[in-house]
Amino acid sequence: MSAETKPAIIGFLPDDTPPVGAMLSLGFQQFLTMFPATVLVAILTKFDVGITLLASGLGTIIALLVSKRKIPMYYGSSFSYIAVIITVMNKFAPDCYNSTATYCPEGVKIVQVGIILTAVFEILIGLLIMRIGKAALDRVLPPIVTGSMAMVIGIALANAALGNAGNWAAPELAATTWTVAFITMIATVLFSVYLQGKGLIGMLPILFGAVFGYLVSIPFGLVHFENVASASWFELPKFTLPAFDNPEAWGMALSIALIFIATVPESTAHLYQMSLYIDELAAEMKRKPYNIKELIGLNLVADGSDDIIVGMLGGCAGTNYGENNSLMAITRNYSTAVLMTAGAMAMVFGFFGKLVALVNTMPAAVVGGLSIYLFGVIGMQGVALIQSEKSTCSIRNSWQLAPSS
Repeated sequence: MSAETKPAIIGFLPDDTPPVGAMLSLGFQQFLTMFPATVLVAILTKFDVGITLLASGLGTIIALLVSKRKIPMYYGSSFSYIAVIITVMNKFAPDCYNSTATYCPEGVKIVQVGIILTAVFEILIGLLIMRIGKAALDRVLPPIVTGSMAMVIGIALANAALGNAGNWAAPELAATTWTVAFITMIATVLFSVYLQGKGLIGMLPILFGAVFGYLVSIPFGLVHFENVASASWFELPKFTLPAFDNPEAWGMALSIALIFIATVPESTAHLYQMSLYIDELAAEMKRKPYNIKELIGLNLVADGSDDIIVGMLGGCAGTNYGENNSLMAITRNYSTAVLMTAGAMAMVFGFFGKLVALVNTMPAAVVGGLSIYLFGVIGMQGVALIQSEKSTCSIRNSWQLAPSS
């Protein structure tokens, strides 16, 4: 009698490189997950969408290289900076910001100085933590704090998801958009449950949910292609240089940079979440734990490296994305090679107007349905993170007891 074979464990760890087909499909799913929020921040703050995408992709790749591809994170536009950026726009580019213009370079140049100053603070704090050790920070940010913060992040982001689902900007469409959002969410949940363990397709539930929701929304009249027809095939992103020579910029820069006080704990919470799930997969695969939660300082240096890129090019201030982290947890794909592929896709999309316009036809209702699911996962990860010390001990023990190959 032959020994019973165990089912193959599906997933990719940070230093794994999937086959080309899987890399492209998984990378596009990561790109699709970050796209709506990253573009939305650019639209709200009147930054150029093309350069925001380009900077997001390049910043992610640089951050991954700075972390020596040990920390799988994707960097998109941060919502934390919106309020202070709008203040800057109203002060330095009021005529542009309060018009129908979609891009206000005079305000962007001022904000860039603040983003770069944020990067300097993040890198200095990261280097300090690398010097004094993680234990010192753990006394300030133990798992109970970072886990609770992750739960709050998920709940806070849910407001944006519900806004997309209910189309608060056009209440007369609420019944239609809620229907599409609900169908999208249910379909995505079903894809996540019933395709689990089915190989590559089991790792693409968000992509399938987005495609399904998109197709459903067409007969509801929520998909419009007018902007695709009018967009140029090739559009050079609008690069701008920081206004270092403007004395007023430095006063505003400090106000912008102080937002890092909120983003550092958020980034740390994301790192702890990812460490928990990566080590669980590593234990299942009988591989050594990665313990990326020990790399808090390096993670902040990587965050700062991303902000230097977006600050120099003229993109929106960046942050590592909780929704992309949730996608990695759902699909059990933590490959940094996949994230670098997603970054390359973002850079390419930044140059092609019609591609940007086509992806922009994704209805807000579909984004809302996907986001309700993703942000719910973020909240649940917070609960798991609070229990991380016990989980980590179990992971470490199971790895140490596992027979060597």
